[in-house]
Amino acid sequence: MMLFNNSQLWTEKYRPKKLNEMLGQKEIINRLKLFVQTKSLPNVLFSGPPGVGKTTAALCIAKELFGDSWKENLLELNASDERGIETIRNKVKNFARTKAISNVPFKLILLDEADALTREAQSALRRIMEKYSNTCRFILDCNYVSKIISPIQSRCAVFKFKYLDKKDVVDYLNKIVEKEGLKANKDVLEIIFEISEGDVRKAINIIQGSAILSKEITQDVIYGYSSALRPEEIKNLLIYISKKDFNKARDEIMNLMISNGLSSLDLLKQLCNIIINSQLPVDKKIRIVNEIATTEYRIVEGSDDILQLNGLLARLLLLW
Repeated sequence: MMLFNNSQLWTEKYRPKKLNEMLGQKEIINRLKLFVQTKSLPNVLFSGPPGVGKTTAALCIAKELFGDSWKENLLELNASDERGIETIRNKVKNFARTKAISNVPFKLILLDEADALTREAQSALRRIMEKYSNTCRFILDCNYVSKIISPIQSRCAVFKFKYLDKKDVVDYLNKIVEKEGLKANKDVLEIIFEISEGDVRKAINIIQGSAILSKEITQDVIYGYSSALRPEEIKNLLIYISKKDFNKARDEIMNLMISNGLSSLDLLKQLCNIIINSQLPVDKKIRIVNEIATTEYRIVEGSDDILQLNGLLARLLLLW
């Protein structure tokens, strides 16, 4: 095992500093560049899945607008931690009412994970956005735009970020591997992309964590670090199900959970992804995914997870 002496998070080390350096989202980036060039940024709302560049885009805007003084002119808050109305009334309001320390006529407030704000906090935020429009602009980012109240949505330019292309992410990961003096072939990087489900931040963390174990990143290292299920492991489970061998199928599920340190919900999610990408007939995929979704819902609602997994197995054996 190699000793890896690098305390810096690679997600920050390799975070793009300029809009030009960002992956994908070309149409959005082109529009944001125009806002920066004209220094006429409206309030904006970024929505989309995690790890696709929403927060990075906001930080790039701040750095390109304010240069070296970007930290003095940006208030960054994570709304999932500070989600109450007092945060909006105090921190946000006090920052918004003061003028920018630059030739740009406004400051920036970045509210990360804004969909975690309570409705009362969002209502207070709406009033602040109106009152201090001359001295401050807001950048809100969220996973679910439907959780943002309509009055805020109507006051923002909404940008919907999409999942990044596999090729772009794999090429980016390959650059990180080369810069860090690691070894990883394309197949391994594609596996990382699949495990991370398009989340670049998660993919980079997997590489950094794996680099602690070995300078050569292999499939074994990746699966061992990420606790993700291999397709062949699920294949064994499906063989037992197809043979209607309930006891062996149940033992296999328990073994997968224990050996990989998975919760029941993690297991169901990975099982669903592997089923969707499998070569099974479409009608069989539909029935299996429907049963997985039903089981997941029951567990989330508070049912005993082991009992529900046994029930899932029983239903799969009956419909196979």
